[in-house]
Amino acid sequence: MHTASHKTLWIKHPLACWTGNEQDASNGVVIQGDTIVELVAKNATPKLEIAQVFDASQQVILPGLINCHHHFYQTLTRAIPSALNQELFPWLKSLYPIWANLDDEAIYASTQLALAELMLSGCTTAADHHYVFSHIMPHAIDVQVEAAKTIGGRVTLTRGSMSLGESAGGLPPDSVTQSDQTILSESDRLATQYHDSSAESICQIALAPCSPFSVTPDLMRETAKLAKQKDLLLHTHLGETEDENDFCVQQFGMRPVEYLADVGWLNQRTWLAHGIHFDPEEIKTLGHACVGVCHCPTSNMLLASGTCKTLDLQTAGARVGLGVDGSASNDGSNLVQEVRQAMLLQKLHYGSAQFTHIDALKMATQGSASLLHRPELGEIAIGKKADLALFGLNEARFSGNGDPIAALVLCGAHQADYVMVAGQWTVKQSELVNADLQDIMARHKVAADKLNKRF
Repeated sequence: MHTASHKTLWIKHPLACWTGNEQDASNGVVIQGDTIVELVAKNATPKLEIAQVFDASQQVILPGLINCHHHFYQTLTRAIPSALNQELFPWLKSLYPIWANLDDEAIYASTQLALAELMLSGCTTAADHHYVFSHIMPHAIDVQVEAAKTIGGRVTLTRGSMSLGESAGGLPPDSVTQSDQTILSESDRLATQYHDSSAESICQIALAPCSPFSVTPDLMRETAKLAKQKDLLLHTHLGETEDENDFCVQQFGMRPVEYLADVGWLNQRTWLAHGIHFDPEEIKTLGHACVGVCHCPTSNMLLASGTCKTLDLQTAGARVGLGVDGSASNDGSNLVQEVRQAMLLQKLHYGSAQFTHIDALKMATQGSASLLHRPELGEIAIGKKADLALFGLNEARFSGNGDPIAALVLCGAHQADYVMVAGQWTVKQSELVNADLQDIMARHKVAADKLNKRF
């Protein structure tokens, strides 16, 4: 029996509530602890006794948005002149030498800044792909764990890696590569130290060799074995450009999806970033294996990489989620804006009626939750975790709208009014609750200036 002493919170009378399912929460959501315990239908009142009330009459309620692919450190190198107007390989080559000088302070500042920016956009869970390690920054993930705690969201931090340097035919400079042994032992340590697989988890670890052109097949195979042993997810870039396809054929004698099968990654433990350049047979193969794909529309447009065939992948059985990708190939970390970009790009590819604002919202919620194997997240339903994003519609851009949920996406929402993670407010009145954004930005600017001056 629920009583008022359990601190039930009724977020009541929203402008609209999109649950992500067929259930009606038109009159709000009841939270107890970190869990959703009741949905209040239109014209109804809660059955449970209520201890606290939050008036959401000026807000639209969404499930917390989930970002499945990012590179937090890249917030330090936005709009760098040498990288402008480039496609992926030359873009990377212009930035690798700068990233080689990252240090712990830079990682801490960039992680805080990226997570703050995401949180303010309604993102409650974020996966980061950190793959640059060097002698001045051997323990970047440990630093990220500490930085993430200061913002208050959930994270999946992936232990990325690069082991195939220029001298061995890879793309990155040797200075930012590590030996397979170092990578695997560090991956093991981080999983043991930080991975929490529970439904309440705030921090999870996944393993993420960077890409076919920056790691060895042996590392891919050994990482897959370690992930199975530790019950961890696997993540990598795949199918992002035709250059990558050509590299795989030349280096390994097979296309990327064949390569994925060859190294033991073709299973539901795996989620891929980008997934653009797959032919119909490869899409079937990925779907049959229940591999996940993270769509990164803005980055794919900026680098002119191409368009992910999201509906084809879903039809084949693949899980599809959404990511903002690195802030040096997006120049932003705003997930609600990425929802709009996904909708626009997929309409352009499939036709306006074939991909809707609801399809885009589902990709950023349930779709992303399925990529990260977090079934307790991504929708508003009884028993799910109380991760919510509340958006106001009192800006000029929304004036005259006929559908509040459609308006959020079509009219271009960019900042949440309130955000809740595990039943706790992390954003109130568009300001972070747990951290000082001005302080974060000041330290981030120092780190960015130092990094770019050093280069």
